[in-house]
Amino acid sequence: MPQGLRDIRRRIRSVENTRKITQAMKMVAAAKLRRAQESAQAARPYAERIEDALRSVAQDASASRMPLLRPRPVGKVGYVVVTGDRGLSGPFNANILRRLQQEIGKGGEELFFAVGRKGRDYLRHRGHHIAKEYIGIGDYPRYYQAQALGEDIVRAFLDGEVDEVRLVYAQFVSAMTQRPVVQQLLPVERPQGGGGRQYIYEPDAEAVLTELVPHYLYALIYRALLESKASEWGARMTAMDSASRNSEELIRNLVLLLNRLRQAAITNEIAEIVGGANALQ
Repeated sequence: MPQGLRDIRRRIRSVENTRKITQAMKMVAAAKLRRAQESAQAARPYAERIEDALRSVAQDASASRMPLLRPRPVGKVGYVVVTGDRGLSGPFNANILRRLQQEIGKGGEELFFAVGRKGRDYLRHRGHHIAKEYIGIGDYPRYYQAQALGEDIVRAFLDGEVDEVRLVYAQFVSAMTQRPVVQQLLPVERPQGGGGRQYIYEPDAEAVLTELVPHYLYALIYRALLESKASEWGARMTAMDSASRNSEELIRNLVLLLNRLRQAAITNEIAEIVGGANALQ
C-alpha cells in the first residue's frame, strides 16, 4: 500500500476514535445537564420565598443600622468570579472572563474570590490579588459551599477589606445560550415593591432582618453556582456535539480523498500495463 494511503487510513482511524470520545462526552454532559437544571429549578422556590420575606421585613425595618445593607463610598471592589474547573466547554469560561475584563480596571483597588480553576488561573496569570480560591466545587454544588463562600465575603466586607462585592457568573438560558452577568452582592440591594405576604415579627423587624439578610445573600450565591454549573454542562454538551459533527465531516472528506487516491493509483497501474503491452508489440 502506498505511504500516502496508509497515512490517510491512519488518520481516519484517529478521527473515528476522537468522534467516539466526543459523542460519549456529549451524552455524559446531557445527563448531567438535566440534573443540574432540576437542581436549579428546585432551588428557585426557596430563593423566591426568602426574597419575598426580605421585601416584607425591609418595609418595617430601618436599614440605616444594617451594615450589609448600608452603602458606603467605594474605594475597594471585590469580585466573585464563577468559572469551571475544566475546559472542553466551548466559549463558556472565555465569555465569563471577557465580561469580567469589561468590569475591572475602572479605578480603585480590586480583590478577587475565584470559584473554579479556570478563573483562578486567569487571574493569577495576570497578577491580580486573589483573596481566596474555591476549587473543586463539584458537578452539583451544595448549599453549604455557597454559605462558606458567603461567610468569607461578609467577613471581608465587615472588616473593610472591600466596600462593594460583585458576582460574575453565567446565567443559564438554554443548552446553547449562556449569558454572562454581573450582580451586586454587597451591600445587599433591598428588593423593590411590597411583600406578597404579611409577617408577624418576633422580637422585631430589625432583629429578623439581621438574621435574614445573610441567608438571602447565601441564596443568591447558591443560585448563581447552580446556574453556572448548568451553563457549563450546556456549553460542554453543545461543544461536544459540534466536535462530533466536525469529526464526521472530516471523516467523509478523508474517505473521499482516500478513494480518489486509490482510483488514481489504479489508473496509473492500468496505464503502465497498457503502456508495457504496447511496447512489446
